[in-house]
Amino acid sequence: MEKLVEELQQIVPFKESTDIDDIVLIVAKEPQMLVYALVTDITRDTTRKDEWWHLALTFLTVPPQEVTWTLRTAQMTGMEIFTMGGEDRFVKAVNLTPAIAPGPDDSLIDDESSKPKKESFLKRVK
Repeated sequence: MEKLVEELQQIVPFKESTDIDDIVLIVAKEPQMLVYALVTDITRDTTRKDEWWHLALTFLTVPPQEVTWTLRTAQMTGMEIFTMGGEDRFVKAVNLTPAIAPGPDDSLIDDESSKPKKESFLKRVK
């Protein structure tokens, strides 16, 4: 699991924190899965002394599945691989902010030919 997480950190733009409305990537060893989920709520688990949180998630599957996991901060922010039912899990929020933002003058230029070329994230496949 550690090797898979290291490889994912090389190709997926992760965030350092996890907030409501974030998309998280969830990796599980058994059952084997790699799935995205939407964080719909984060509430403190007041029944525990340590810092534990109820992380409400909607798995982005067909059909969507709603779950609530109780995790520590290190577990829900990808700082720690943890176990559920004896099986390894990893959760970390994905940074969906574009890597290349338009420049301040791009929207003011009317002539298409004078606009600077932007890198595209899409590839044309023939």
